[in-house]
Amino acid sequence: MTDHSNPSDRPHRPGYSEKDVQREVTDLEGKSATAARLFDIRRIIGGLFVIYGVIVTITGLTDDDAAIDKAEGVNINLWTGLGMLLLGLFFLTWLKLRPTAPPPPDDDPTP
Repeated sequence: MTDHSNPSDRPHRPGYSEKDVQREVTDLEGKSATAARLFDIRRIIGGLFVIYGVIVTITGLTDDDAAIDKAEGVNINLWTGLGMLLLGLFFLTWLKLRPTAPPPPDDDPTP
């Protein structure tokens, strides 16, 4: 393993200064943090529950008497849809109130 602590020992990369490399690393870290927030599992679960909750709630609102009688007088689609909708909104509210923390900065300046 080669120690690159001395700048004269580092291989020369034509066209890239240390400042260019640091800027590129900073850009990639920003993109990584954005991707982590975008694909947060709370967003995915919350979004799916909201979508399915809306669909099932609409189904419950349009159920006929035969479907309600089949569930022993309970409009199960309506109540399940509202429950799914509330759970999805809970996940999305949780995401809004406690967003994903950015990763801690790397204190090691050596590449």
